[in-house]
Amino acid sequence: MAGVTSASTSAPTTTSVHVTALDGIVNANSLFSIAVFVGLSLTTPNQQSLGNNTACNAGVDMVRKLVVFEVVSFSFFLFSSLVAQGLKLAINLLNSKDVDEAFRSHINLKVLRLGMLGSATGSVMGCLFLMLSMVNVIQIRLGLLSCGSKSAIHAVAALIILVSSALVVYISTAYYAFLH
Repeated sequence: MAGVTSASTSAPTTTSVHVTALDGIVNANSLFSIAVFVGLSLTTPNQQSLGNNTACNAGVDMVRKLVVFEVVSFSFFLFSSLVAQGLKLAINLLNSKDVDEAFRSHINLKVLRLGMLGSATGSVMGCLFLMLSMVNVIQIRLGLLSCGSKSAIHAVAALIILVSSALVVYISTAYYAFLH
């Protein structure tokens, strides 16, 4: 991590807060990654929906989209986690050089903030693609939205409203913390 330390652009800072925040990102990404694999395991081609209308069953193209969205989602979560783990590693290695100040090190704050922004962006993008994949899982299991399946429409609406609201709170909080 060239650029993590620099005498001219860094200042001593409490890094335990940063490590804790990075731990939170990695833990959340781990849970979301499990959801990706659960979504993949519950879906098979030519699966019949729980509705009565066989014309409203999802086709192979829906399963292909699901796999693509799941892989892209997993990729963003993996990117986010690896960036966060890299930052944590750099902070911990730098802290180990100064045994008198266990929670303080000279960190290039621009690199740290950029890395945290990249990690947060990866998590948000992973959540968006996970949400898209869940819409496909719902359509495969409950019937296509275009057929007007009430249970599918209600499930998708709840998913979009709740996940979008949570992402707005997450992005707003991260933006506020990034600026202050």
